[in-house]
Amino acid sequence: MLISHGAAMSFDRVLPPASIPGARIWPFLCRAVRALFLRGQVLGAALLLSCGLPPLMAEAQSIRLLRDADIEHGLSELSAPILRAAGLNPRRVRILVVDDSGFNAFVIDQRAIFVNYGLILKAETPEMLQAVLAHEAAHIANGHIGRRTPNMRSANTAAGFGAALGLLAAAAGAGEAAAGIAIGTQSSALRGFLSHTRAEESSADRSALSFLTRAGINPQGMVDVHKLFAGQEVLSAAHQDPYMRSHPLSRDRVRAAEAYVASLKDAPAPDPEAAYWLDRIKGKLSAFTRAPSWTKRRLKAEPHSDVKLMRSAIAAHRQNQFSHAQKDMQALLAARPNDAYYHELWGQILYENRRWSAAVSAYATAARLAPKEPLILASLGRAQLAAGDPRRALKTMEQARSLDFRNAGLLRDMSLAYAQTKQPGLAALVTAERYALQGRLKDAGPHAKRATQALPNGSPAWRRAQDVLIAFEQDEKRRNKK
Repeated sequence: MLISHGAAMSFDRVLPPASIPGARIWPFLCRAVRALFLRGQVLGAALLLSCGLPPLMAEAQSIRLLRDADIEHGLSELSAPILRAAGLNPRRVRILVVDDSGFNAFVIDQRAIFVNYGLILKAETPEMLQAVLAHEAAHIANGHIGRRTPNMRSANTAAGFGAALGLLAAAAGAGEAAAGIAIGTQSSALRGFLSHTRAEESSADRSALSFLTRAGINPQGMVDVHKLFAGQEVLSAAHQDPYMRSHPLSRDRVRAAEAYVASLKDAPAPDPEAAYWLDRIKGKLSAFTRAPSWTKRRLKAEPHSDVKLMRSAIAAHRQNQFSHAQKDMQALLAARPNDAYYHELWGQILYENRRWSAAVSAYATAARLAPKEPLILASLGRAQLAAGDPRRALKTMEQARSLDFRNAGLLRDMSLAYAQTKQPGLAALVTAERYALQGRLKDAGPHAKRATQALPNGSPAWRRAQDVLIAFEQDEKRRNKK
C-alpha cells in the first residue's frame, strides 16, 4: 500500500469520525446545511451542526477519496460529452474517485459523481464506464436528488445524513492526507442513503441511454455493465457487490437496454481518444493500488507508450528504484513535454525522494501548463515550503485555496508556512479551519481562540476565527448539558 506524504494520491491516512447530528431537526438540517455547503459556507454549516444537537460518534468504516489531478482530468474527458448531453455543465459536475475496490458509483448532490476505483478498474471498455457515469448523471438531470431527502429522513439513524455531509465536504477536497481525503461514515447508513427506488433506476437507465446516444457513445456499454452484474441478484445481500445493493439490477433492465441498442440504425463507432483516457486512468490507478510486481508483469501488454512509461516509473518509484524511475520519466517527458500531469508525477517522485529544488521545478512546469488546477498548485506550494521558501509557498497556496478552499491538507501546509513567516495569528486561524472542516470542533476551538487574540479586531481573518470559535463554544455547551 502506498504511503505518501506529498503524493497526488494517498491511501494510508484516515480521519477520525466526525460528529453526526441527531434527528430532532432533520428536515431543517437537510436543507440548511446542504445549502451552506453548496454555497461554500462550510463554517456556517459547522455552526449549525454544533447548535444543541446530541452527538452521535459513529464507529465507522471510512470512505476515502483519491484526489489525483491526472485521474480527475481523464474522468472529465470521458464524462464531458455525457454531461453536456444531459444538460449539465461539465465544469460544475466533478467526477471523484472513492478509495474502494468494490463496483459502485453514486451521487449525493448536483455537483459530484462518486465512482469507486474498483469500478474503473473493472470497466473493460470506456463505454462501460461512460454508461455508469451517464446513469448517475441521469439521477442529477432527472431531479432524483431532491426526492432523496425523504429517504434520508426515513433512515434508521442520523448517520445517513452524516455520511452525506461528510461526502459533500470530501467533494470539495477536505482531508488530512497530503493530497487525499478520508471521511469517516457509518457504512450501513450510507448504504441506506444511497439506495434508489426501482422507478428511479429505470428512469435513469432510459435517460442514460439517450444521453449516450446523443453524445455519440455506443450504448452497448450499458448492456455490458448490466450483464456483468445481472448474476448478483441470486446472491444474498452480504455477498452482493455494493453496486448491486445500491443499484438493483434485473433481467428486465438488461432486456430494456438490449432492445434500445437493437433499435439503433447506426451504432456510434468506438472512440480511440476515450479508450486512451480509460487506459491512462486505469494505468495510474492500478500502478498505485496494486503491487509493483503486478504492474511490471503487464507492461508489455500496455498499448500506449506513454502510459507504459508512466506505469513503469510508478512501479520503480514504489520499489525505491529512483534511477529507474528517473529514466522512465525522462523518456516520458521527452515524448509528452506539454503534459502538465506527467510533470506533476515527476514532481511527486522528486518530492518523495527529498529532492526539493528539482520538485519545485517540476511542479512549476506543471502549474504553468495547468494554471487553474488546484491540486497541482497545492503540491507546488508544498514543495516550495519544503525547499525553504515559505513566502513564495504561501503565495502559491493562497492561489490554490482560492480555487479549492476546503482542502484540509492544503490548510495544514499553510499553517506551517504562516508559522515560518512569523504570522502566528493566521497559522492558528487556518489550523482552526482545518479542524472545523474535519468536524473536530473540540480541537478547533483553542486555535480559533488563539487566532482571535492575535489578529486585528474586526478584520476579515478575525471574523473567520470568530465563526469557528462560536461553533466551538456552542458545541461545548451542548457537551456540558449531557
